[in-house]
Amino acid sequence: MTTVATPSLWPPHSQTTATLLLLMIFSSLVQISWCNQGKVNFREKEKQVLDQILGPGRYDARIRPSGINGTDGAAKVQVNLFVRSIATISDIKMEYSVQLTFREQWTDERLKFNNFGGKIKYLTLTDAARVWMPDLFFANEKEGHFHNIIMPNVYIRIHPDGSVLYSIRISLTLACPMNLKLYPLDRQICSLRMASYGWTTDDLEFVWKDGDPVQVVKNLHLPRFTLEKFLTDSCNSKTNTGEYSCLKVDLLFKREFSYYLIQIYIPCCMLVIVSWVSFWLDQNAIPARVSLGVTTLLTMATQTSGINASLPPVSYTKAIDVWTGVCLTFVFGALLEFALVNYASRSDMHRENMKKQRRQCELEHAASLEAAADLLEDGATTFAMKPLVRHPGDALTLEKVRQCEIHMQPKRDNCCRTWLSKFPTRSKRIDVISRITFPLVFALFNLVYWSTYLFREEAEEN
Repeated sequence: MTTVATPSLWPPHSQTTATLLLLMIFSSLVQISWCNQGKVNFREKEKQVLDQILGPGRYDARIRPSGINGTDGAAKVQVNLFVRSIATISDIKMEYSVQLTFREQWTDERLKFNNFGGKIKYLTLTDAARVWMPDLFFANEKEGHFHNIIMPNVYIRIHPDGSVLYSIRISLTLACPMNLKLYPLDRQICSLRMASYGWTTDDLEFVWKDGDPVQVVKNLHLPRFTLEKFLTDSCNSKTNTGEYSCLKVDLLFKREFSYYLIQIYIPCCMLVIVSWVSFWLDQNAIPARVSLGVTTLLTMATQTSGINASLPPVSYTKAIDVWTGVCLTFVFGALLEFALVNYASRSDMHRENMKKQRRQCELEHAASLEAAADLLEDGATTFAMKPLVRHPGDALTLEKVRQCEIHMQPKRDNCCRTWLSKFPTRSKRIDVISRITFPLVFALFNLVYWSTYLFREEAEEN
């Protein structure tokens, strides 16, 4: 039986091309399938990791982490701050307000997880109650609040090695005891103290983060102060319940003096100088001099009370108290000087009247003597009178005359007496002396005041 070959519908080279095409399509489908099978949803993996490490019965937030390298020592918590703003520094309440970002970092080996080859860098939480937290509090806090706009400004990052980073933005009003002896040439140190409330140093220890533990926002502007520098330190405290870990940062503020120079010192100087204008007014201008003295005194008193109203009542004397007290004394002295001038003027007038009356009496007495002499001459009465002539041989008489000439020589007056003799009345002399004495004494006070307090400020800074 003979078999007859059936001719193929495709040429040989066409069959090869079709086979290659089918192989390429099959391999692409296989690769796509493998890719779909290898693609992992790491957000889903994060959920699984969180459920794994924080699930019920797996993690107890009441138990503190172990010490370094899993030992039973105290848990180390690193602290760092970022000062965002300092709103106010109150001298009356002795407090300051600050807004900062507060961060804590520690290691909790119970929170270690697989990072899937570096695909998961860290896990983020917003509920601090799910993990153990240090019981830190601010020791000198008066008021404080968290920020919840738009969402609570807080987060917790858990890294694969078990390290935990806690960050929160808070606003605090903190107590700042001040020493105002050099006010307003002073510097103030305001502290921020952070301590453990319940865990002693055997269980919990706070340390500053290495590098730069405290950062301050650039271009920090304060209305009346300048932040010169800040220092970090520890401040562990011992009580009858144990020793507690504590950290503090001291902020050194320098008071801006230009504000007080313009608002206090220059106006006080002007008031004192205005009170001296009365020395140049006529002593008979009583309404003008009284009005000027009383007005400057009341203005100075009002200025002093306004300054004290912006400061707390303290038991010691401040630099501004010395300044306002002396200025008030000068203004009051100018008013008393007018009272003295007025008294001297009335005394001069009384003395002048007495001189006129005495002169009038002498004239009347001389007239009466002349009238009596005329009567005696008319009666031809003669009197034997010894001549007032010195005999040449009378040595005793010559010696007495020399002594009288020596004692009768005029005294040499100094320049001050000669200058004061130009002013005939005592009231005028008092005004002239005050024109020189008051400015000289005030200039001397300024020299002593500024040299003393500026030197003390430098010594305090060093």
